[in-house]
Amino acid sequence: MTSAKKNKVIITCAVTGAIHTPTMSPYLPITPQEIADAAIGAAEAGAAIVHLHARDPKTGRPDQRPEAFAPFLPVIKQRSNCVINLTSGGSPTMRVEERVKPAAVFKPEVASLNMGSINFALFPMLNRYKDFKHEWERQYLESTRDLVFRNSFQDIEFILKTCYGNDTRFEFECYDVAHLYNLAHFLDRKLVRPPLFVQTVFGILGGIGTHPEDVMYMRRTADRLLGRENYHWSVLGAGRSQMPIAAMAAAMGGNVRVGLEDSLWIGPGKLAQSNAQQVRMARQIIEGLGLEIASPDEARDILSLKGGDKVEF
Repeated sequence: MTSAKKNKVIITCAVTGAIHTPTMSPYLPITPQEIADAAIGAAEAGAAIVHLHARDPKTGRPDQRPEAFAPFLPVIKQRSNCVINLTSGGSPTMRVEERVKPAAVFKPEVASLNMGSINFALFPMLNRYKDFKHEWERQYLESTRDLVFRNSFQDIEFILKTCYGNDTRFEFECYDVAHLYNLAHFLDRKLVRPPLFVQTVFGILGGIGTHPEDVMYMRRTADRLLGRENYHWSVLGAGRSQMPIAAMAAAMGGNVRVGLEDSLWIGPGKLAQSNAQQVRMARQIIEGLGLEIASPDEARDILSLKGGDKVEF
């Protein structure tokens, strides 16, 4: 990798996720066409990587069946050169065997991998909405009062073994400091290989917070445990912390993730009308710091990805 590429910032856009529900924003992509259009729009705005979940087109409920991904993956591939990253996290209520299926079937360049179990609390969102479009939304949010998002060592090994034979690499999602230690454990065992793409997640109730000290501590800990030469650092901030944390990370030499999975907002009290709108704002921050964004092919080079011609969709 050239020194010029080392200075490029990779923008990932997570276009729909499994956290927010249809009631929360009319702009949340639900149908396969909406998800495809959102991903392509984000790529055109400057995202090198799009991180994808699927949903039931009628209810908006998270749907991890490969059949739910099949309608939009070829469309995105045909219309964009972006790197496609498929979730193996799915929804916190799903079993690991269910969550890994899309990555196992479609063999993407990148799949996400959560690096530890945490309390994953979404129930505070109930205070913001009186009525919901679909009954599952209220039940889903309420259920997170007593939810542990399971990602045991056995679960993590299962996903690694399922996907590494396909030469799929990972976005290692670390919601707390312990998850960095877990990743270091797998690195020591040589079950993961550099360059690691480490996504540190801030602001989920049950994980680490959003204070600048939290961001710096995660960066320092990753450097100490993994060795800066072995990984590429990226951040996502939940909710209103999205852009401030993105700005911090970019200034510290990191990469950024935005998208409606992580935040529905573009400003105080103002809903983002598209994923592309958030990508453009992140790009403006990055370029305002005198940095450049990475193209999809530059991101492939930086992260040692296999290429879009070696996927199964």
